[in-house]
Amino acid sequence: MYKPPVNIYFKTYVFMGYFVVLLFLAACKQEGYVYDTPATVEEAESILKSQEKKQIRAAKKAQKEAYKRFWRMQSDEVRASIKRNYKAQKKAYKAKRSSY
Repeated sequence: MYKPPVNIYFKTYVFMGYFVVLLFLAACKQEGYVYDTPATVEEAESILKSQEKKQIRAAKKAQKEAYKRFWRMQSDEVRASIKRNYKAQKKAYKAKRSSY
């Protein structure tokens, strides 16, 4: 009976398989943060509210930094032009709104 030759790369594939399994097991076994589930709904809501406040605060801080960075990059002429355009748009909006 004829035996087909064994693939010479078989050991390489087995080693790669073991390596992937080891990575998977290491990721699953990592000691991470253990989440303490709140005992009541009120505690959970308060935790969610505090997390939301932190996210809102961080977003406002990032927006403020972006605003400051934008104005620092502008030259004096551009700053004056932007302010004039803003005032003109505001005036036009008020005129349009009052016409209704």
